[in-house]
Amino acid sequence: MKNFLVLFFLIVGASASAQTKDMWNEFAKTKFEPKYYEKIGEYLFYPNFTAEIKALEGKEITIQGFYVPFAPEDGNYIIISKYPMSQCFFCGGAGPESIAEVTFVKGLPKFQVDDLITVKGKLKLNAEDIEHVNFILTDAVLVSK
Repeated sequence: MKNFLVLFFLIVGASASAQTKDMWNEFAKTKFEPKYYEKIGEYLFYPNFTAEIKALEGKEITIQGFYVPFAPEDGNYIIISKYPMSQCFFCGGAGPESIAEVTFVKGLPKFQVDDLITVKGKLKLNAEDIEHVNFILTDAVLVSK
């Protein structure tokens, strides 16, 4: 019986850890290279997504991050960051792999700067549209705040 319980907890633990993969670490595996965008006359970072992250596109993922108020006020999405606002991509020099755009399936919840939230949604990868970030969650729901 004792061996059965140990085996049970090993299986349950392995299953739970597979479902709670740290997506920020997965995003960080993306390599970025400068690419000149004629439309704006500047170089921006162009992502080279890994095969592992490409395999997650269209699948539901869960990610925890800090709310940062850098989405347009008239937009229907928010930006979350691996880091609080003082350290994020926009203010603190973190890389583009440390932010994600989140579009909720129902309405736009209200958040305060640096609220730590967990969201679940379908991963969309963006390499071309410079109006949006590289990692996007669509059809998202708020898991916890």
